[in-house]
Amino acid sequence: MSIIPQHTAASLSDAWRTINIDALEEDSPLNFDTSTLRPPQSEISEADVRGLAGQVRQLLRGGDTEGALRGCLEFPVYNGTDAAKDAHLQTITEVLHSIKASEMTPLLQTIYASAGGSELLDVLMKYIYKGMGAAAPPARPGGSSAGVTPQPTGFSQIGAGRPGAGNENVGAAMSVLLSWHEKVVDVAGLGCIGRVMADWRRV
Repeated sequence: MSIIPQHTAASLSDAWRTINIDALEEDSPLNFDTSTLRPPQSEISEADVRGLAGQVRQLLRGGDTEGALRGCLEFPVYNGTDAAKDAHLQTITEVLHSIKASEMTPLLQTIYASAGGSELLDVLMKYIYKGMGAAAPPARPGGSSAGVTPQPTGFSQIGAGRPGAGNENVGAAMSVLLSWHEKVVDVAGLGCIGRVMADWRRV
């Protein structure tokens, strides 16, 4: 008689694969509400964003660029409609364009040294990336970007299609955002980029 047990078709089935192991683990997300891991975000309406934009523009007219930038960054729109998020991005972009290049680093250093300054610069970096995405030209169905014309040399020429004011505006906006990106990294360090990429909250 063989000591090897005789396996039946039932004992060789794949039924064991249907056991939900996660349900047996007490630390599994199946056993607690994962929404409790994230603090609730208050919803911000487009009207609230427009009101804040008016206050920010008033600060800019008064020459208080730090107050204007800080006012935008202290109220990021995490929970709101796309229109509210786009309006807030437009306000922040307007503030960034109004600040001189020579004032960027001292302004960022002042904000960074204040209470909660690191988090404010993280928010700024989020809006810089969002602005870069919004300023990038949409891709054509063929895979090439709009405004990019292939040349016989093998290189591509950007902005070949005049009236190319649109391309120039996109280039100017991207240049400003890249300058701010460089300055934020100089002040807050490369960790700022990692924190922004890892943060689940989206502006």
